[in-house]
Amino acid sequence: MNSWTEYTDDQLCSMVSNGDRKAEEAIVTRYNRLVRACARPYFLAGGDSEDLIQEGMVGLLKAVREYDPAKQASFRTYAEICIRSRLYSAIKAAARDKHTPLNRSIPLETPFFDKNTDLMTYRASNLRQNNPEELIIGREEFAERLDGLKGQLSEFEAKILGYYLKGLSYLEIAAEVNRSPKSVDNAVQRIRRKLAQQINPGDFSKS
Repeated sequence: MNSWTEYTDDQLCSMVSNGDRKAEEAIVTRYNRLVRACARPYFLAGGDSEDLIQEGMVGLLKAVREYDPAKQASFRTYAEICIRSRLYSAIKAAARDKHTPLNRSIPLETPFFDKNTDLMTYRASNLRQNNPEELIIGREEFAERLDGLKGQLSEFEAKILGYYLKGLSYLEIAAEVNRSPKSVDNAVQRIRRKLAQQINPGDFSKS
């Protein structure tokens, strides 16, 4: 039996290109948390968790099957490009279809297109052109929004938010904070309500 942890990302991707489905499963499992981490800010802001994760997984599979180590960017960098691009495309499509929950999703993270990354190796500028500028907020705006949200959270909720945005599962978070998964879920739902109130205070004026 293969011990997949012994293989690098590049090795696994090379095996996938040769038709090894077990290797594909291994690297997808390895980066499952990255998919959750990319999708969760949108879920907190009003998207559907399962739909977003499915879209992110499609992006991850694209990265696994198309990654070229000769481009001199790490697999993780390229995977994150593909995951976020897929999420942005889903949200852009949802904005044209107002009955879907994704149309109110708002990214809370710092801009992905950062000068300190090597994204231009993959000509990531075309991703910018394919996605509305309003989907990418500035660092200062992000920090202000997150700080504002944290000011409304209990100490427990703030701790849960930190783990949640890192992509940990409910079971993993529960183990970290020594609480039940149900307690974690309840905290996440409270965070979502508080964020929704911060983004759209008028909707809660009569609450």
